[in-house]
Amino acid sequence: MNRYCNTLMALGAVLLFTAVAKGALKTQAIEYKDGDVTCEGYLAYDDAIAGPRPGVLVVHEWTGLGSYAKMRTDKLAQMGYVAFAADIYGKGIRPKNTDEAAAQASIYRKDRQLMRRRAQAALQVLADNKLVDRKKIAAIGYCFGGGTVLELARSGADLVGVVSFHGNLDTPNPADAKNIKGKILVQHGGSDPYVPAEQLAAFEKEMADAGVNWQVIIYGGAVHSFTNPDSGTDPTKGAAYNEQADKRSWLAMKQFFEEIFK
Repeated sequence: MNRYCNTLMALGAVLLFTAVAKGALKTQAIEYKDGDVTCEGYLAYDDAIAGPRPGVLVVHEWTGLGSYAKMRTDKLAQMGYVAFAADIYGKGIRPKNTDEAAAQASIYRKDRQLMRRRAQAALQVLADNKLVDRKKIAAIGYCFGGGTVLELARSGADLVGVVSFHGNLDTPNPADAKNIKGKILVQHGGSDPYVPAEQLAAFEKEMADAGVNWQVIIYGGAVHSFTNPDSGTDPTKGAAYNEQADKRSWLAMKQFFEEIFK
């Protein structure tokens, strides 16, 4: 009896190893260009899935492409998507503190055409991937990245949907909202001091005036950067992790994807 059980356990272990091996998450750094600037993004996908599938572009926070954006990219790949994390700042430019992050982010926030072009360069890498269904591509972004994917949508990029997590909503070009082709989901912290009520109201008017298919979900008590555990737990600082808002916003994104990718 023991020998029989041991045999079954061994067989189960082999089958489990085979399943894991076949469904292994594949990741790689990919260099690409925006003009003369070299960027280095991060690709993730599940190689157990056959044929083209939806693609999701991920845009990082103001600290640049790092472990947090890569973690989200991996999670999207585990859900069955081809996910590509953009590098807006360029290869090797990774701010080490908030001062450096603010300086880098301001370059692109002051030049929205540059911001759009960098995001478009990354989107092209994703669209050109043979595993991606080019008719089913979405973009998500966090904080600085949330504002970036909204600008990408305003540029008229071929996106079926965009999700902004605690991102900036302002734009110097509100009339460009007429170029938006896909649906928009904004996930906003109700107590976010960096995206005040006036900015939210202006965004809502912008979307409504342009006839965009949009929605805003507000998480009560959440402040800026509510999805990132590295933000700490003190909301009085203006940026803090909120576990409930993090989980709810990820679920809302999943439901949104089910709708736009069906």
